[in-house]
Amino acid sequence: MAIQILRDIKGLRVQAIHPNDPEGKQLVDHLKRIGCFVETTWPIPEAYADNADVVLLTIEQEDRDGLLKLMRSRAEAPPTVIAIVGYENPSTLALLLESGALAVIERPIKPFGLLTQIALARSLWLERKEQARRLRKLERKLNGIQQIQKAKTILMANQGISEEEAFQTIRRQAMSKRVPMEEMASAIINANELLNFRADGA
Repeated sequence: MAIQILRDIKGLRVQAIHPNDPEGKQLVDHLKRIGCFVETTWPIPEAYADNADVVLLTIEQEDRDGLLKLMRSRAEAPPTVIAIVGYENPSTLALLLESGALAVIERPIKPFGLLTQIALARSLWLERKEQARRLRKLERKLNGIQQIQKAKTILMANQGISEEEAFQTIRRQAMSKRVPMEEMASAIINANELLNFRADGA
């Protein structure tokens, strides 16, 4: 994975949120030498660029309001954020933590170390993305187990059968209709709710 991350750096779409000053131009030039596609943005935008893989975000206390608005506009899949800071006072650190940055570049910006920070940040970002994917998968699995358990309870109550018989009933129905057991369980629950609704309305 480490080798792949280094290979993928060439071609990353980078949004550099930094003043268009000599330091900013030097930053952009170095990113281009690394092989990144760079889009510069200043003043601070209301949202990250939709196509940005990495955002280099200048954090200064005087831009606090704009920074907070930007940080709270995060999409469902936010980019890899790398903060650029010049001070280590409590206010700046608070903004840094709020940004969700995975790496930090100190000002004045030097070319040395930039590639390392991008690689480390991307590595952490990909790990978090994979963890989120696994968590979603576990949540779906847990929800499916709960659905099956609820459907078993309904069958046991309505048909007077054992838990194992209820499970096998759901399993057979799922196999005959070629759908997952979770989907069959959901259908049983929905049908039961519909019948109860009609009974209550009678």
